[in-house]
Amino acid sequence: MTSSSTPAPDSPRARESNRPLRRLTARGREEAHRTATPLELFFDLCFVVAIAQVGIQLVHAVAEGHAGEGILNYAMVFFAIWWAWMNFTWFASAYDNDDVLYRVVTLLQIAGVLVLAAGVSQAFEDHDFLAVWLGYVIMRLALVTQWLRAARSSEGPERTMALRYAAGVLLCLVGWLGLVVLPEDARPWLFLVMAILELCVPPYAEKDHPTSWHPRHIAERYGLFTIIVLGETIAAATVAVKTGIDESDELGELLPIAAGGLLIIFAAWWIYFVVPIHGHLRSNKQAFLWGYGHYLVFASAAAIGAGLEVAVEQSIGKAHISTLAASAAVTLPTALYLLTVWALHSRHFKFGITQQLVLPTTALLVICCTFLGEWAVLAAGLVSALAVATGTTLTARMTSREDRQRLKAPVA
Repeated sequence: MTSSSTPAPDSPRARESNRPLRRLTARGREEAHRTATPLELFFDLCFVVAIAQVGIQLVHAVAEGHAGEGILNYAMVFFAIWWAWMNFTWFASAYDNDDVLYRVVTLLQIAGVLVLAAGVSQAFEDHDFLAVWLGYVIMRLALVTQWLRAARSSEGPERTMALRYAAGVLLCLVGWLGLVVLPEDARPWLFLVMAILELCVPPYAEKDHPTSWHPRHIAERYGLFTIIVLGETIAAATVAVKTGIDESDELGELLPIAAGGLLIIFAAWWIYFVVPIHGHLRSNKQAFLWGYGHYLVFASAAAIGAGLEVAVEQSIGKAHISTLAASAAVTLPTALYLLTVWALHSRHFKFGITQQLVLPTTALLVICCTFLGEWAVLAAGLVSALAVATGTTLTARMTSREDRQRLKAPVA
């Protein structure tokens, strides 16, 4: 049986993908069975390598008492990773023709993120962004190549759109050079300006002609990346707990952190996937807001893993920070994740004030858990699990009520 993400050997698309080079034309938005390809999954896994490196450096910064500086560097480097991933994801949803050149250029983008990952420690420790910038340049130039191919294969408004993308990406690359040459004090302001400019490129490029991205494909791609990031969070927390057990006999102090962290991650997965989101992605306006908002979803999900590592290190005496600070490293990104997922996903499918308040209230309670000392992480995990149980119960009751009303309704 052939996988839905891989065309059958004798299908027209399979025959076309075996050609060394063909036109890079837009795919149909209503195309059936549009799912993630093996190349896209490989792409995601390689990008998570960079996210793991950023998480490690965030742990070191927070554990050493430099939380403000660490969070700023984390936000800047994570933006570069996320933005390159997101741009490729939406491009691939509209133009993936799976020929040889397309695959080679995509692999080049993977090489770029690995270069970026190699420079993460220098960016955090020495404030040297050269390798990060170089990796970003490689990824973005590869995407420019794809847009120029799309422009060559199209005409009219679609060609203009593709050229706008290529020009916008190139101009922003010049601006990002400031991270390498400007003084350290000016870099955060440059980052803010350049991030805004980058975010403006897609709306400007598509103002006259939107790309033919596929709602189901986009929702699946974001969902898969969320799973991979949460998986990396579990891996990081597991390594931290193992290290704590190896270096300390205080197993009783680590168990609440491990149990609470696992509950948080399980709840994070459940809350994200409780409802399908593709039906909400009907226009560029909705899609841009949803897609951009995932910067906070991905960044907070990865930061939860870093926070769990900090909590473990503090509990065994390796991190020279207070219990309150270590607890906040877990509870604050958890609360941010809950609020962001509610804003982007859940609120569109909630009915009534009670359902709407579940996740915002949970986020507030998770923040309150910060002040519970060594039980903070476990309490945050229990609160998150309770939110899942509450939401499931409310939904079941509403469904049951609707079923009863349907049965009582007179038959026309």
